[in-house]
Amino acid sequence: MENIHHPLSNWIPYKLIEKNNEIYFEWIYLGDLKYVDPFFDETISKCRGHECNSKSFKVISTPENLIEWSEEIISVDLKSLVFHVSRCGSTMLSQSLATSSENIMISEAPIVDEILRSNLFGLDKKTALLKAVIKLLGQKRFPEQNNLILKLDAWHIFDAGYLRSIFTEIPFALLYRNPTEVLKSHQKKMGMHMVPNLLPPSVFGITAQEINRISFQQYGALVLEKYFEGFLGFYETDKNVTALYYNGGMKQVVEKFISFINVNYAYAELDKMFERLNAHSKNENEAFNGDSFKEEELEINFTKLNLLHEKLNNTFLEHQES
Repeated sequence: MENIHHPLSNWIPYKLIEKNNEIYFEWIYLGDLKYVDPFFDETISKCRGHECNSKSFKVISTPENLIEWSEEIISVDLKSLVFHVSRCGSTMLSQSLATSSENIMISEAPIVDEILRSNLFGLDKKTALLKAVIKLLGQKRFPEQNNLILKLDAWHIFDAGYLRSIFTEIPFALLYRNPTEVLKSHQKKMGMHMVPNLLPPSVFGITAQEINRISFQQYGALVLEKYFEGFLGFYETDKNVTALYYNGGMKQVVEKFISFINVNYAYAELDKMFERLNAHSKNENEAFNGDSFKEEELEINFTKLNLLHEKLNNTFLEHQES
């Protein structure tokens, strides 16, 4: 069953608005667009030209409206939350999964981050809003859709315990990569979370004293250290989590993830997913020939990062063998 005749069909909340200590949600009409772009925001940008989104007024609702309306919508089953350390193949994984018509792949939707980081409502309201927004984003708009997969922002590993309290039975996946390659990728084009103070350092558990003692480049290494520590802490306490390692090959990552979430895809769907791995993660029309990095050394102390990386590998290996 789909939502074809429901007034909210193809409408989703996509932005949280905080004004005068009040919260509203702005909505946008998707039309027949699917979430097939590398990032959620790219799909939203394509929607703006639709007639429903070009009017002089905006469609907004209260949090209470949003929660109530979500209960009227038919949504596909949430199959997994994907956590990652950035520049570790998460876009390639999400793009591979997005090729299947059976999947709804939500990749780093800002509205999820906005709810998680807002301080304008209590924990119960935050939980209700997260559930409602994810359900609305995962509304069943096409008959073949059966699986909802949510890729989070890298820093959401620090919310993994809270998210587990909400989604008690959902498989969580942790995707990571060799730290040198992660940071060399950020050297080419730096993500905002690797730049001091673009996101509050408290998001990562970083103190002002720590920032004052380190260089600009070392800050990125410190953020990655916190990610690795977050992965280790969650993996060691949770029973429904798997580790995915970019350096083992992306085909292995996709195969392990599919096996972990226990979805039986048709062979044609699997072929499309694996074929997508041959193209660039952010441009399906460009062949992927591997990453290329400058040869010069990064001015970074990798001592702690390398120890954490080794511990991650050993911990995950021991878990597989036990």
